[in-house]
Amino acid sequence: MSKRLIQSLYRLKPTKTLFMLCDVQEKFKPAIPLLGAVIENSNKLIEAGKLLNVPLVVTEQYPERLGSTVHELDVKHACGIVPKTRFSMIVPEVTNIMNDIFSDKPETAVLFGIETHVCIEQTAFDLINNSINVWLVADCCASRLNQDRDLALARLRGIGCIIASTESVIFNLLSDKNHKSFKQIAPLLKKVSADVKLWLPTTSVKDKE
Repeated sequence: MSKRLIQSLYRLKPTKTLFMLCDVQEKFKPAIPLLGAVIENSNKLIEAGKLLNVPLVVTEQYPERLGSTVHELDVKHACGIVPKTRFSMIVPEVTNIMNDIFSDKPETAVLFGIETHVCIEQTAFDLINNSINVWLVADCCASRLNQDRDLALARLRGIGCIIASTESVIFNLLSDKNHKSFKQIAPLLKKVSADVKLWLPTTSVKDKE
């Protein structure tokens, strides 16, 4: 791997990065035990993205039945909130948004949402096949079963995706404590991110009662 490609893959640049929020919708709340933690961490990431001027695109899977993006996440600034029936986020409307923002495509997509082994995984496949670097934000991803999420993360690491956390993404984008937005973002980082129990057995709804 060339030095230039390594730098491209492992350093996030706000002007060349796209945040992609996948299908975090109201009707999934009862089905995914760790969705509350995912929402908490996603909110931190989205708010930091606003301060760093990282563009955001949001998809909603079959919103007529599954509802809109959860109300806890403020995505009004998104470049598009795109309904879909395809599992991958890479539908024509999203491709057009990428073209409008980047005059082609982003260098890196920061991908997060649900479900990891379905829509996230298939989106990552399409992004990698389109020569777009992918950072998967593991503590902003969930599936109904933790094992499905964790197996998907392992598969996606194997094809070249970077498996990251909310804080690692934010600090990578900042790069320097003297960044002009550091003082605004610092309060977001003071609270430890919610635990999504990576590599641990699934917590069922019954277990929580």
